[in-house]
Amino acid sequence: MTSHNHFDKFLILIKVRLEAMHKDCIYLDNNATTKVDPAVVEAMLPYFSDYYGNPSSMHTFGGQVGKAVRLAQQQVAALLGADESEIIFTSGGTEGDNAAIRAALLAQPEKRHIITTQVEHPAVLNLCQQLETQGYSVTYLSVNRQGQLDLNELEASLTGNTALVTIMYANNETGTVFPIEQIGLRVKESGALFHVDAVQAVGKIPMNMKTSTIDMLTLSGHKIHAPKGIGALYVRRGVRFRPMIIGGGQQRGRRAGTENVAGVVALGKAAELELLHLEEATARERRLRDRLEQTLITTIPDCEVNGDPTQRLPNTTNIGFKYIEGEAILLHLNKHNICASSGSACSSGSLEPSHVLRAMGLPYTILHGSIRFSLCRYTTEAEIDAVLAVMPSIVERLRALSPFKSDNAGWLQQQEKAVLGVGR
Repeated sequence: MTSHNHFDKFLILIKVRLEAMHKDCIYLDNNATTKVDPAVVEAMLPYFSDYYGNPSSMHTFGGQVGKAVRLAQQQVAALLGADESEIIFTSGGTEGDNAAIRAALLAQPEKRHIITTQVEHPAVLNLCQQLETQGYSVTYLSVNRQGQLDLNELEASLTGNTALVTIMYANNETGTVFPIEQIGLRVKESGALFHVDAVQAVGKIPMNMKTSTIDMLTLSGHKIHAPKGIGALYVRRGVRFRPMIIGGGQQRGRRAGTENVAGVVALGKAAELELLHLEEATARERRLRDRLEQTLITTIPDCEVNGDPTQRLPNTTNIGFKYIEGEAILLHLNKHNICASSGSACSSGSLEPSHVLRAMGLPYTILHGSIRFSLCRYTTEAEIDAVLAVMPSIVERLRALSPFKSDNAGWLQQQEKAVLGVGR
C-alpha cells in the first residue's frame, strides 16, 4: 500500500473520530460561541457561488446582492428595535467596540475623559488602557460582590470633560445584567455619549433602541447562531460618527470595504430567528439553567453562585467550587465530552484568576474553582442530566487530592490577601 493510501485512511479515521466527538458533544459554552443555525447556513450558502456580485455594482446581478444586504439591515434593526439606517455591519464585537469608542472621541476632541468598568471585555479594557497612554483619563468603575455597579460612583465620576461612557449590557462570565437605562439617563444628563457592548445580551434580552438612552451598541453574530467574523454596530441617528476604517463609500461611508455578503445575510437571518424565538427560548433556557444550578449547589457542598442571582442572563450560571481548580474540573468534564469554561482567565504558565471575579472581591478559593455553564436554545434536558450525573463525583475526586480543604489554611489566607490586593 502506498504512503498516499495510508494518508487517505488516516484522514478518514480522523474524520470519523471528529464526527463521533461532535455527535456526542454536550456544549454548554455558548457565551464563548454558538452553533450556526442550519437555517442560517442555508440562507448564506447561495451568496458564495450563485449570487456573488458586488453589492455596490450598478448592474442587476450586483443589485440583487445589494438588496440582500439591505434586507439583513432590516432584520438586525428589527431585533434591536432600531431603524435600518442605524445599522453598520462589522467583523464582530471587537471591531464594533473599537469603532464606537474611537468615533466618540473623534467627535469630541476637546473632551479627554472616559468612564468604563473593571469587568468589561478585553476589547474595551485594553483599548481604554491604550488610550491612557495617549493622554486620555479613564475611570474604571468598581462592582460589588454580586458584580453590580454603584450608580452613585458613576454620577460622581461624570464631569464636563467626559466624552464617553462605555459599559457592557451583561457580563460574559457571570451573566450579571447592568441597569443600562438607569445608567443611560445619568449619562445623558452629563452630555456624554453612551456606548453599550451588548454582545452577550442581544437575543437574550428584548431591546428597543427607539426608546433607549443608548447612542451606540455593539453585537456579534457568533453569539446568536451566526458565523464568526460578522457583527453589527448600532449608531443612533444624529450621533456624529467618524469611521475607523477609511476607504470606499460602502455603508454610507461609515465602514469602508466590500461587505462580507454571506456573513451579512447570515447575521440577518440569525437576527430574524432570535427575534422569533426570543420569548420561548429564554424561558426554556432559564428553566434548564435553574435546574442545573440548584441541583449542583444542593448536591455538592462548599459551592456558590457567582454574580447577581436575579439580574442576569437567562442562559448563564457561574458556580465556584471551593478548594479545587476550575481547569481541573474542565479537564474531567472534557473526558465526558462536556464543554464548559473556567472562571479563570489563565494564560500559559500562569494561574491568574479572572479579572471579573477579582473585581467582585471573591475569596481565593472561589476565584480559582469557578466554572461557567452557558446554555442556548439547542440545549436539552438530557444534556443537563448528563452534567448532573458526573459533576458530584468529579468535584469529590478533585477535593480528595487537594491540599486546600479549609478556608482557615494559612497558605490560602496569604494567597487571598495577595490576589485581592492586586489591581483593586
